[in-house]
Amino acid sequence: MSTRFLSGLVLLTTSSLISLPATASSQARIVRLSDVHGAVQINKNSGSGFERAFLNLPITQGTQLKTLADGRAEVEFEDGSSLRLAPNSSITFSALSLNDSGTRSSTINLAQGMAYLNWLGKDEVSLKFSQETVALDHPAHFRVVDASEQASLAVFKGEVDVNGPEGNLTVAKNKTASFDLADNDKSKIANKIQEAALDSWDKDATSYHDQYAKVKNDPSPYGYGLSDLNYYGNFMTVPGYGMMWQPFLTGAGWDPFMDGVWGFYPGMGYMFASPYPWGWLPYRYGNWAFVPSIGWMWQPGGWNNWLAVPHYTASTLAPVHSLVAPTGTTKTVAIGRAAEPTLASSRMTMRSGSAGLFVARGSIDNMRSLNHEVEKKGFVEMRPAPQFAVQTQHRSGFSAPVGFQGDMAGRSVATTSTATSASSSSAGHASSGGGGHK
Repeated sequence: MSTRFLSGLVLLTTSSLISLPATASSQARIVRLSDVHGAVQINKNSGSGFERAFLNLPITQGTQLKTLADGRAEVEFEDGSSLRLAPNSSITFSALSLNDSGTRSSTINLAQGMAYLNWLGKDEVSLKFSQETVALDHPAHFRVVDASEQASLAVFKGEVDVNGPEGNLTVAKNKTASFDLADNDKSKIANKIQEAALDSWDKDATSYHDQYAKVKNDPSPYGYGLSDLNYYGNFMTVPGYGMMWQPFLTGAGWDPFMDGVWGFYPGMGYMFASPYPWGWLPYRYGNWAFVPSIGWMWQPGGWNNWLAVPHYTASTLAPVHSLVAPTGTTKTVAIGRAAEPTLASSRMTMRSGSAGLFVARGSIDNMRSLNHEVEKKGFVEMRPAPQFAVQTQHRSGFSAPVGFQGDMAGRSVATTSTATSASSSSAGHASSGGGGHK
């Protein structure tokens, strides 16, 4: 069976160049809408205007993203750099290109509101706000605000050069530059940063990515989506298959394509997006296969071939939902549980088949222990914390989820477990129920 699988994977990988949209293998790039909270809208230049934005929708050159009063969003770039958008904000991805030298270049326009950019420095980025432009080819972490009368840039890490009507201005770490929009963006620098209400969200999100992206068991040359793979699932070596990855909380009857979103993009047609919080890399590269006695697993690979529609190896051992794009419309179409409203709840029943759907990052102490408990007991009643709420300080000064001893790629298990805790008042803790489904 393993020989047939590997042969099939070679054929799939070879043919994937044919199935890709032309822009995916040329100078254009596609990045990830990696987190969505509240009312977030996207304009994909498809003729449908602004629509509801779904997690893991691809972002292409020219895409506009905006948040309403209760909305927040995060975008991940290939190297793992991230941009976060606060409520009542709007951005346009004016350019997402690949230079002849192989360097990726991004141009982002902040039309209004507040954005955080944590740039890792492996690629180039320009962020424009008001009449100012920040151009980076080195690591930096900063906050930009573009309000009606004043704009500001606060630098948390690194050094940032800003070019505007007054020329070039260098803003050092722990300093804030402000720009008077009524006076041709006249600037001044303060030797401090005034804390904003969403600074903690940005720091916790940065800490999450730093913590889980460090564990790198797959050969991916990309950083986007890696932290979510390490939090929500497990890498393992499977005889006859090699390195494979599987999300926690799958179980019998689950397949990777039972839930999803079809988004239409001009010149590219429909692209499939997964609603699972880990659902980026496994749907953009490599291949899905059903492994006997284990279930559906993802095999990393095919890194030169970005997939508009994910690949899988058909199996007679388990059914799989067909990947059939909609016709007759350019509107985004959700299928399965992706179409359901994600209402906040203080109590969740976790069971096999959920695969982490609607579980916020960092809201459960130890996904691995929860997975073991669900396998043993059938289901677990959860009181998950809000995103990143279960935290502790570590040496960097940022926050990291508690309850872990060792890395999060499957080599060690925490001695404390949310799934075995009897506490009903602590955030992110659970009580288990036995004997099957409830």
